[in-house]
Amino acid sequence: MHRLMAPLATLAALTTATLFPSTSFSQVAQASPAQVPLSAASAPAPTVQPLTLAEAIRLALQFSPQIVANQQELAASDGTVIQAGARPNPEIQALIEDTRRESRTTTVQFSQPIELGGKRSARVSVAELGRAQTAVDVEGRRAQIRADVSDAFFGAVIAQERVQLAQASAELSGRAADAASKRVQAGKVSPVDETRAKVAHAGVRVELRQAQGELRSARQRLSALLGPAAPRAQVLAWQSNALPALLSPDTSLTDVPALRQARLEVDRRQAMVELERARRIPDVTLTLGAKRDQQVGRNQTVIGLSIPIPVLDTNRGNLLQALRLHDKAEADLQATRIRVETEWTQLSERQRSAQAEVQALKEEVLPGAESAWQAATTGFELGKFSFLDALDAQRTLFQARAQYLRALNELYRTTADIDRLLGTNTDEPSTAKP
Repeated sequence: MHRLMAPLATLAALTTATLFPSTSFSQVAQASPAQVPLSAASAPAPTVQPLTLAEAIRLALQFSPQIVANQQELAASDGTVIQAGARPNPEIQALIEDTRRESRTTTVQFSQPIELGGKRSARVSVAELGRAQTAVDVEGRRAQIRADVSDAFFGAVIAQERVQLAQASAELSGRAADAASKRVQAGKVSPVDETRAKVAHAGVRVELRQAQGELRSARQRLSALLGPAAPRAQVLAWQSNALPALLSPDTSLTDVPALRQARLEVDRRQAMVELERARRIPDVTLTLGAKRDQQVGRNQTVIGLSIPIPVLDTNRGNLLQALRLHDKAEADLQATRIRVETEWTQLSERQRSAQAEVQALKEEVLPGAESAWQAATTGFELGKFSFLDALDAQRTLFQARAQYLRALNELYRTTADIDRLLGTNTDEPSTAKP
């Protein structure tokens, strides 16, 4: 029995360390300097700057090709506004009648189309609203990238914690299997207990390999979003006591990018209706020039005015199309508003439920599981509990810890979806108060 005291004490210490995300399992391993080779202890550890969420978002926004493309699209919309404000070009004509010099007539005239009905201002209004839509789209894309980086960052953090949990669990189950083997050799327990302990240890090792694979995938996803900063995604810095702040159910949704985009589309369609109405008014062309008649022997002034007669083409079809598309934009706005309100209600409820679950697991379930494990360990040392009781208590503790990580992952994922919907810029979660 005394030979099992030291492994069980180490077992309890390692288990307690798993309850605090801010304490890594590597720090627990470093608590025994005698187990570290002198060559390894004397070698300086490489310093790697941890990557925070705010830095990850900054790098993603700086190096994202999608952001560069959106910025170029916004710059191109400036050219659309400039072109919409351009006036019609003037026209110069030269006419020669008769090839004989003594009877030749030469006419040079200058023609300038004049737009009527407010066509130019209507075009500019349409172009400016299009540029505003592009700007809102860029903001929405930036919010999308921020949410994607936040989701990937905390996904990698949770995967990292799961690996540390699986590593501690594998070490504990290995020690438990060794202890069971020694007790079987001493004839104090049945060989069935040893078999159960080895099976549990094998299952934990499988979970460890799965957790390591999930961590590699999560890091690759985060690195893909960061671009050239991918190597920095290996060390992540986060605060274990920081939880996302809950937003009020009465949060205003007027500035949601999707709603702003839909409202701008309604305004742009209305501006296009006004443009098509203005195009029903014909433009006039003013002509000024001079005519030289060799037979008369003097110059003559030429003044002309050209006015189309809107009889056959009244632009009725284009106007009808613009009106119906405006009606469609209004219907899309209503549909978008309903969709945003419904999605916001669902996400806010999911966030509150996830945070309540995290708080309950952190404040009630985990301390209870830890207390039960410590009691089972102490009872096993005193001979009051069997080895299976201690093993079940350990398994219950790690299951509670895994449930806590799943709830924490759901909370961060839901918060990222809210940021994506609202277009907010939340770089770091707020520190939750007990």
